[in-house]
Amino acid sequence: MDGNATTTHRNVALLSVASTLASRVTTSEELDDRLAPALKRLRLPRGLLQRVAGVLERRNWGPDQSFDTAAIDAGKRALAEAGVDASEIGLLINTSVTRPHLEPSVAVRLHHGLGLPSSAINFDIANACLGFVNAMSLAGTMIDSGQIRYALIIDGEDADDVQVTTVNRLLGEGVKRKDFMAEFASLTLGSGAAAAVLGPADAHPKGHRLVGGITRAATQFHDLCVGSVEGMFTDAKALLKNGLDLVQAAWRDALPDWSWKDMDRYITHQVSKVHSDSFVKSVGLDPTRVPATFPTLGNIGPASIPITLDQEQKNLRPGDRVLLMGVGSGINTAMLELAW
Repeated sequence: MDGNATTTHRNVALLSVASTLASRVTTSEELDDRLAPALKRLRLPRGLLQRVAGVLERRNWGPDQSFDTAAIDAGKRALAEAGVDASEIGLLINTSVTRPHLEPSVAVRLHHGLGLPSSAINFDIANACLGFVNAMSLAGTMIDSGQIRYALIIDGEDADDVQVTTVNRLLGEGVKRKDFMAEFASLTLGSGAAAAVLGPADAHPKGHRLVGGITRAATQFHDLCVGSVEGMFTDAKALLKNGLDLVQAAWRDALPDWSWKDMDRYITHQVSKVHSDSFVKSVGLDPTRVPATFPTLGNIGPASIPITLDQEQKNLRPGDRVLLMGVGSGINTAMLELAW
């Protein structure tokens, strides 16, 4: 296979990961209250978000917060924890799905807010919920090549407007059950921000090495989940089935280069209980090694993996093997191993 094969990193380490959580908690019971007229008219029970998705609550930004200021906050703390000065950053990649406009990139706002040098390359990577892992792999390759020394990967997500727009639309008289279920996933979305610093492993022996990984694509299913500021419309059943098929194919293709059956931790993209349980079952993971943040944070898009890793890192020990893994709309999957 000439392209899109497994990748190996030689001298790259994750030096830090930090997250900023939105301050306002929105419970699924609150959303049920807002949607009560629609649920009654469509004869749908309350509690679907809790029972089916396993999402009890999600976060929304408070009046003094925004996705970009939160991302800048996470970035500053990641730099401080890594012991890397902003002047040393050679690459900034923003992976946010959220963007207030088409151009310029969100990266330029973050570059300015973080006080990065003019020499720091900066751009956005948009690949649905896989952007953060893709950016880590790309930055790792640039560090390995000697093009840069330090990289900052950053993400900020704002689900507030999508959530409000979705609820208002679902309250419309013409909405049918199939319409409600097509937008059900939008109600699981949450807001949050995260950042990570990568650098040369030989200069940071206490860092967490990027070992390598795999990506695979099944883009014939690009229309199964389509999102915009107006909402997210999903064929949930088909998306789950074909996403799991792709995960299993990538898992097999990773052999014999990588064997991930006995990792100490699997940090997965957080969607819902159904997705998490299906993910675990599809490749035979130990569910006790798969930490879950979706019950209290919902689906925060590409920020889900670094936020979950940040929350779990207190439980990790030197020598632990950690696999970052997820599926993104499109459909794509990515897996990246860290040596903690």
